Amino acid sequence: MSISIGSVKTRNRVFLAPMSGVTDEPFRSAAHAQGAGLVVTEMVASEELYNARPDMVRRTRNHGQIRPFVMQLAGREARWMGEGARIAQDLGADIIDINMGCPSRQVTGGLSGSALMRDLDHALTLIRATVDAARVPVTLKMRLGWDRDSLNAPELARRAEAEGVTLVTVHGRTRCQFYGGKADWAAIRAVRDAVSIPLVANGDAQSAEDARAMLAASGADAVMIGRGAYGRPWWPGVIAEGLDPGTGIRVPSLVEEARLVAAHHLAIMDFHGPHHGNRIARKHIGWVISRLTERGLLNAEADKTWRACLLQTQDNSVVALGLNDLYETALRAGDATQCR
Repeated sequence: MSISIGSVKTRNRVFLAPMSGVTDEPFRSAAHAQGAGLVVTEMVASEELYNARPDMVRRTRNHGQIRPFVMQLAGREARWMGEGARIAQDLGADIIDINMGCPSRQVTGGLSGSALMRDLDHALTLIRATVDAARVPVTLKMRLGWDRDSLNAPELARRAEAEGVTLVTVHGRTRCQFYGGKADWAAIRAVRDAVSIPLVANGDAQSAEDARAMLAASGADAVMIGRGAYGRPWWPGVIAEGLDPGTGIRVPSLVEEARLVAAHHLAIMDFHGPHHGNRIARKHIGWVISRLTERGLLNAEADKTWRACLLQTQDNSVVALGLNDLYETALRAGDATQCR
């Protein structure tokens, strides 16, 4: 099943969430290649993009020519959101997503992200500026509200649709919850009742069974996978296959998984360079180790051994060889192996 976002059609209804520090070009390329219905860049600050701040420019790269190319913009001033939209299009964006859901103190302290849900009139000026500048579909990501006393996602979604937004995504928590507790999928249904454009539900889905339950509770048209993809960028594609057979990929074997992890590691080095890439890769490899341990494929001793081996060296050749040995260990169901 596909979702229409303006004139753009997705290949299935399981999307990869935008996550700062995670969904860089290598991660998005891996997720796209393995069946994600849609992938979104890390949050790009519109004013800093206009001023060509290097880290923001890096977030907009699309060397793998992922299509559709979805760029997420954040900001607090209409002028910069409009300028950001123009630049995003010049860089090849097929869809522009507006961030009104990020809960981090750094972002909300600057009156961006989910802080905009405290002033819907101002939020609408940013939406209007983005839509007016855009020649491509504009979407919006939000939370349920700032806190439990201000669950205004339905109103924001309704007003955004009236301004020309073509899809909304709702994370089933308030900003004040951050990522604590459990996402309230049923609370998203109020947004479904408020708009006719496609709705995407986000928060806590880890499996196809979760995706079905999320869709049923929320009335959404699609689901978005965030932290469930840590250490496994292929997972949205796996969930898509479980939800709608023929639209994603089957669960990779351990041998296939080892190949995917090795390819992702190499892509990180190519994209970020050996020094910065080494630091970036550590968190991804840490998640890989955690996933293997959760599945009972590494015992506690092996988990500790591989963390010491792979996360504390700056020699990328050692890491590359070690990843192969890590999966050899996993294939033996956790028997300790000597780190090279």
